[in-house]
Amino acid sequence: MDLRKLKTLIDLVSESNISELEITEADGKVRIVKSDGTPLVAAMPVMQAAQPMAPAQAAVPAGGAAPAAAPAPAAAPVETGHVVKSPMVGTFYRASGPNAKPFVEVGQQVKEGDPICIIEAMKIMNEIEADKSGTIVKVLAENGQPVEFGQPLIVIE
Repeated sequence: MDLRKLKTLIDLVSESNISELEITEADGKVRIVKSDGTPLVAAMPVMQAAQPMAPAQAAVPAGGAAPAAAPAPAAAPVETGHVVKSPMVGTFYRASGPNAKPFVEVGQQVKEGDPICIIEAMKIMNEIEADKSGTIVKVLAENGQPVEFGQPLIVIE
């Protein structure tokens, strides 16, 4: 990731009420966490398959503490059918409220454009719609749990 872009992201977090920001790009992953008014920055380059033995490096600003190493993601099982993936980083919700009925249940028929879940990102509730008609086969994300960009959420057949 470009150093100027990283500086811009740090300034964005510093000047806003955002406490944490995570960006994933083809050439790496950056996570910025603000605590007590001082941002802690960790840039964790993600190595491509062609470079499996290259060491990962962490970038920390002067005076910052080194972050704890993040656990390696477990290999996800391959799902059959159409997988609806998270379009953003946020918190996954199956329903519009704590006592509301879930948008979808396993075995339910959905049409393209039907709401299937909500992802909360930066206090904004983003309704996620089915991008294919079919039957809900599996809900892969847990209600109220954080999800990553591109993480499989729901399987439709």
